[in-house]
Amino acid sequence: MKILVTGAAGFIGSTLTHRLLERGDQVVGIDNLNDYYDVRLKHARLDRLRARSGFDFQKLDIVERKGMAELFSASKFDAVVHLAAQAGVRYSIENPSAYIDANLVGFLHVLEGCRHSRVGHLVFASSSSVYGANTRLPFSEHDNVDHPVSLYAATKKANELMAHSYASLYGMSCTGLRFFTVYGPWGRPDMALFKFTEGILAGRPIPVFNRGDMVRDFTYVDDIVEGVIRTMDKPATPAVGWSGERPDPATSYAPWRVFNIGNNQPVKLMRYIEVLEQCLGKKAQLDLLPMQAGDVPATFADVGELQQAVGYKPQTPIEVGVQRFAEWYRSYYRKSA
Repeated sequence: MKILVTGAAGFIGSTLTHRLLERGDQVVGIDNLNDYYDVRLKHARLDRLRARSGFDFQKLDIVERKGMAELFSASKFDAVVHLAAQAGVRYSIENPSAYIDANLVGFLHVLEGCRHSRVGHLVFASSSSVYGANTRLPFSEHDNVDHPVSLYAATKKANELMAHSYASLYGMSCTGLRFFTVYGPWGRPDMALFKFTEGILAGRPIPVFNRGDMVRDFTYVDDIVEGVIRTMDKPATPAVGWSGERPDPATSYAPWRVFNIGNNQPVKLMRYIEVLEQCLGKKAQLDLLPMQAGDVPATFADVGELQQAVGYKPQTPIEVGVQRFAEWYRSYYRKSA
């Protein structure tokens, strides 16, 4: 297959691209290499990909309408995995325009490219943040998600709606994947595990929001990638028996689906920190802070739909995943124990 991966220099995008290349796919990767976090890390991920056959990288911003149109007109993609986005809850409060540009305008250009070039299947990254003010756990795709608590979450919900309109209008197969707190080697420096590791090894206090009273469905990156590939290989189809009298938010009369991809094993934040301390062999100094705006106290993924559809359920325990991250971090930054 020939596959377009947007955000190929990113954490999930680069990990996914390695897996696709390993199984023999051709991958065109695009990324704008912006400076939201250390660009050197993005280039390091790209260097590893460029060393493999079957990979073609193009520096391109999804916001560029002309460039995106030319990309799709020049190649026939069997599938598109859209991961490029402006991420982060806190940054959406500081710089909302970046989210409108990348997550809405950029996503429109992806949809238009897929439509005009008749891409077989569009798989796009949504987020557990779409559940917003919902408190019934575990979070289910069948629940209404109309109460986002951050602009980031609102843009991800908007992506699901935009994709549905294209599935309905043009018969375009679209699958949205709601990722739950992804972590692992080559991760993003703005995420908790990266910040915690950096702080602990440097002997600095680490920021712990809501004074540690948080629960997260931490999901290892390889498990996310496995879920992405399995759903990519099974294009969305109209749901048999879908009714407008009782509309199901998870499915549609159009070829459109959304799935949770989470570990289905919620972990207390303090336990997560404890495992990291054990992996690093060093105690953390905690800076206990109030809840940050736009955040939620708990996430927990119901993955029954994913399991039923593609026969897969994430399963890497944090004891394994955090250890792998700690080993990568020390190797990449040459930090000794």
